[in-house]
Parts: sequence; C-alpha cells; structure tokens
Amino acid sequence: ETFGAVRKKDPVLSVELEGKIKTITCESGTYQAKTVIIASGAKPKKIGCPGEDKLVGKGVSYCATCDADFFTDFEVFVVGGGDSAVEEAMYLTKFARKVTIIHRREELRAAKTIQDKAFANPKMDFLWNTTVQEIKGDGLVESIVFKNLKTGEVTEHTADEEDGTFGVFPFIGYDPLSELFKGKIKMNDAGYVITDADMKTDVAGVFAAGDIREKSLRQVVTAVADGAIAAVQAEKYIENLE
Repeated sequence: ETFGAVRKKDPVLSVELEGKIKTITCESGTYQAKTVIIASGAKPKKIGCPGEDKLVGKGVSYCATCDADFFTDFEVFVVGGGDSAVEEAMYLTKFARKVTIIHRREELRAAKTIQDKAFANPKMDFLWNTTVQEIKGDGLVESIVFKNLKTGEVTEHTADEEDGTFGVFPFIGYDPLSELFKGKIKMNDAGYVITDADMKTDVAGVFAAGDIREKSLRQVVTAVADGAIAAVQAEKYIENLE
C-alpha cells in the first residue's frame, strides 16, 4: 500500500487470460492488467458429517501444526489414511497422550516407511473399516460417533470426564480452488495449477503461487516463497513487454 498497491475485495465471476491484457470480471466491476498471479489456495476436504462445521475451532481442526499445542495431554482422533494423515498423526503424538487414526479401509494408503513409523509409535492406535457419522458437543467436542463398515455397528466415544473434550483432525485431502481457471490454464488431474520454478503457468503473463500450485509441500513458508518469486517474475514480464 505504501508503494501504491490497491486492495479490492470483490468476488471473481470469470477470467480471460489470453493476450497482452488480462480481464478479470467481478461482481462490482471489471479489472484489466498485464499480469495475473493466481493465489486462490486450496481448502481441506471435510468429513461431511453432522456437527463438523459447528465445532471447527472448538475441537475440530484441519491443521496439526497450528492447533496441536491445544491438545497437550488430551486424546486426539485423526481421520484419514494417506501420507499427510499419518504424518500429521505422528506429529500430534508429540503433544497428545493418545492419537487414534480412523480409516475407512483395513490398511493405510501411506508409504510403507511412514506406516512403519506409525505402527512403532506407542502413542498411536488405529480404527479400521470405520467412518465418522457425527461429532457432538455443546461449545466443545464432547463425543464422536463411529460406524464399522464391515459389521454396521455404530458406537459413540465420549470424552474423558476429567478432560471434557478431545481433538478431531480430518486429513482426507484438499480441494484446489481452481474452478474459475478450468480450460484457461494447464492443471493436473486433481485441479492444481501446473507451473515451473518461476511460478509461470502455460499462459504468458499468468503466474500461480501457494496452495493452488501442484507441489509437494503446502505450508505458509512455501506459499510465501512462491509469492515472492511470482511477484518478481511478474515485474520482469511487464518490463519485457513490447
């Protein structure tokens, strides 16, 4: 802002990215620019069960590194079975007294080396062939309802009386917020934008940064680095325009 940057909060309806001038159509008007940096991010996939949305930030969290400390010496449940779920679960064992992975299949999808570490961790437990049907609580998570997919049995786990609550961490993947850009720029099958090391997409003058990119690590530190690279490359692009 000191150097003249202007912030606008305006929902984007459509984009036209080809050509020297890019057009972004929003609810309140149309914007034109020589470059565009896409940084729309990705959102965690939700379990989709009753109580989940109501208890986000009150026991339900999608970020272990953000919220693990809140569950020091508490019990925690992790939903998922892929690399990120198991790695986040192991990270949570540094804080929680017990971490249980809930997985809808009878074996994890994570890499074997990651699985071996998880199975060797004395703080970790596993619920196989199980889904979460509901998360309950009045102000804080107080209980969680499970369903065994093999037997059909439904059970409810209630928080330890002394604790009063526990943590629920869904790690079942992310959805890139890239719907606006489909057919406009190159993406992978999952919908993440493909760039080179300079954050360039396959469309000249269009860059992408952060969680929207196809990348191996989605954390704030990598997103900030992406943003710095994209900004510098966008400036160079403008300088070289005829």
